[in-house]
Amino acid sequence: MPVDPNPAILPTVSRAFLEDWLQVLRQQCPPQQLQRFLQQSGLAGVDLARPADRVTHDQIVRLYQLVAVETGDEMMGLWSRAIRSGTLKHLCSSMRGASSLSAALFRFCSFWNLLLDDYQLQLQTKDTGLCINLLPRDQAAPLPPQRFGHMLLLKLAHGVASWLAGRELPLAQVGFAFARPTFAQDYPVLFPAPIVFAQDQSQIVFGEQLGDLPVTRSEADMQAFLLRAPRDWIFTSYRTHAFALRLRELLLQSPQLELQLKQAALALHLTPRTLIRRLQDEGSSFQAIKDGLRRDIALRDLTRGLKSIEEIAQDIGFASAANFHRAFRRWTNTTPGEYRRLGLATVSTPNTPQ
Repeated sequence: MPVDPNPAILPTVSRAFLEDWLQVLRQQCPPQQLQRFLQQSGLAGVDLARPADRVTHDQIVRLYQLVAVETGDEMMGLWSRAIRSGTLKHLCSSMRGASSLSAALFRFCSFWNLLLDDYQLQLQTKDTGLCINLLPRDQAAPLPPQRFGHMLLLKLAHGVASWLAGRELPLAQVGFAFARPTFAQDYPVLFPAPIVFAQDQSQIVFGEQLGDLPVTRSEADMQAFLLRAPRDWIFTSYRTHAFALRLRELLLQSPQLELQLKQAALALHLTPRTLIRRLQDEGSSFQAIKDGLRRDIALRDLTRGLKSIEEIAQDIGFASAANFHRAFRRWTNTTPGEYRRLGLATVSTPNTPQ
């Protein structure tokens, strides 16, 4: 049988990706509270001294929900002014009442311009589609960009717009006003677009003319969307913008992830040499993608607790459980058994405080 072909197996991100946010939380939360957040979200076992450790979609969602509810700040200290509880609900309600998607994005920018002290959003029309620029209010002395804050606000624009449209909207480009970070390979997991760094301002450019595309979401739709937040908008499900994500899909469809590079190149209508070069341009390789997918499936199945470690090892193409143990320790610096115990303990913890 093929390994679970469910495209909901999302790539993990490096812990370094969260470091900007964690630095803010260290400044705003007492150590005991932050430790509790990390424990309840399953991140307590992720060594803060190892930026290469992996973080799952579920862990990010749980941490967001815990921090947003308990601190009363839905942007969790990432901006100079707290974004109080209920803000996302009012934003979605305002956008849902717009006559078209382009009008909804205008409301998105206007809404945040009433809340943010240090930045303002500017909606522009480009040949490719609408563009949202994130500009410092004080152009003469701009503050250093908060990388996680810029990412989250642009992702919110894309996520809410996609929800309103009933499909994930393609993007022409996402740009950031900071230098390319060491964890740049994590950004395609969130944005279905080419991503550039060291730009004059952070911006998101939609890849089609939205025009009079209608907004049709109901009140019940909005309540469900808010209840799951940020699950429905923080990660992308669009897979054609990055070869690494397209290859993950091909690998998922092969028994025990046995797809070879020549077969993958043929499926993508490329020569093996061209595929290797394209992956190198994205800072990746075929083996790294296969290992990353093995790791992410293992993390998921260990947390679910429905399969034995031996079954997981076999499903993802390891000849023996011992080989899987060695690879898993290399990926996470822990054993499969230790990770499973931590994951099952976290699953039993409520996502948000009661």
